[in-house]
Amino acid sequence: QVQLVESGGGLVQAGGSLRLSCTASGRTFSNVVMGWFRQAPGKEREFVASIRWNGGSTYYADSVKGRFTISRDNAKNTVYLQMNSLKPEDTAVYYCATGPRSGSYTDWGQGTQVTVSS
Repeated sequence: QVQLVESGGGLVQAGGSLRLSCTASGRTFSNVVMGWFRQAPGKEREFVASIRWNGGSTYYADSVKGRFTISRDNAKNTVYLQMNSLKPEDTAVYYCATGPRSGSYTDWGQGTQVTVSS
């Protein structure tokens, strides 16, 4: 099992930036991909971005392309989500997750709140 701890959420004005961090511990060697998801009140959880630990291939939801950047620090077992040009519609609880392959996430963090004011 992998433990994930997110940090970096908060309140920011529209147009501002935040950087989320997610640090993994435990059986991290068995996981290939790390992803960020978000869930806004009354909405379903949605994919935001993902990155592979090896090679660093990244994928983004269309809604965040050009504004968000996912990156990793393998030595620290940490993945980051740099969020720029934030919009009120980016307000949500953001979760990181990891798994053995793309699209298969088996371990989830507790989430961190991001609130963007207009």
